Amino acid sequence: MKKLLAFSRISLATLLLTLNCIVHIAPLLVVALFKAILRFPAFRAAADRTLMAIAASWIDVNSAMMNRLTDTRVTVTGLPEQALDGHFMVLSNHQSWVDIPVLQKVFNRRLPMLRFFLKSQLIWVPILGLAWWALDFPFMKRYSRQQIEKNPALAGRDIAATRKACEKFRHIPVSIVNFAEGTRFRAGRHRQQNSPFAHLLKPRAGGTAFVLDAMGDTLDTLIDVTLYYPDGPAELGDLFANRIAEVQVHVRTLPIPDDLKNGDYQNDPAYRARFQAWLNRLWEEKDQLLGALIKAHCTDHPAEHTGQNTP
Repeated sequence: MKKLLAFSRISLATLLLTLNCIVHIAPLLVVALFKAILRFPAFRAAADRTLMAIAASWIDVNSAMMNRLTDTRVTVTGLPEQALDGHFMVLSNHQSWVDIPVLQKVFNRRLPMLRFFLKSQLIWVPILGLAWWALDFPFMKRYSRQQIEKNPALAGRDIAATRKACEKFRHIPVSIVNFAEGTRFRAGRHRQQNSPFAHLLKPRAGGTAFVLDAMGDTLDTLIDVTLYYPDGPAELGDLFANRIAEVQVHVRTLPIPDDLKNGDYQNDPAYRARFQAWLNRLWEEKDQLLGALIKAHCTDHPAEHTGQNTP
């Protein structure tokens, strides 16, 4: 019966999410097409506002379904004041694919729409790929270390693509999300990395630094987010099956140090060391917070503790 109920929940949620995508993506693509054809500044500005309104409605419906179809509690501390006209860097640890709908639920209509850097292959995802394109999500072609070693010029392409993607965000409100770990936390990955952090993977400084390089004079606020799943990381299927009891979202609003803006991460060793030290300090504080949260949960629920983020 449990399996049947879980299957029914997942099927219903998938159907409703698909319908919500179709309802919102159809007008989204129409507006984006006119924006691409009619390149008058006034029209493009109006089109951008319309696209953001459609996207906010899309996220509202997804969040409402999360509320109605699941018992998952999303608890938030440190929620920032509403600021829809700013330019923000949102820096978060990465636990699960559930992170994205949770962040959207928390910050929708409070900050400018969250935009994520996506792998270039994702543009081919049916329906959603076109929606991400319409909403100006930056698509990045990632190169492996082996590829870059064989052809060092490929490293420069990543930087150029990041700068090009960020240029368009100078003129519209935006919240750029960076999962600095680069991938979801897993104990095996943690051991393989030999991470110095007890509950986090090593942060990758390059992507964050390149965004600040491209938008340093525009970005002035960091939204530092720590995500914690008391019952352990889970995936979208677990959310739809109502197997996630709680997600905790801990938020800090911090200034971005002036000496980290507009630096040359690739060619300036002093700046690179300074940037890495700053990011590692943030990760140390995040690691300490996660340790405290895990300890508190273990104390309150000793029989249920799953050892989340414990290698």
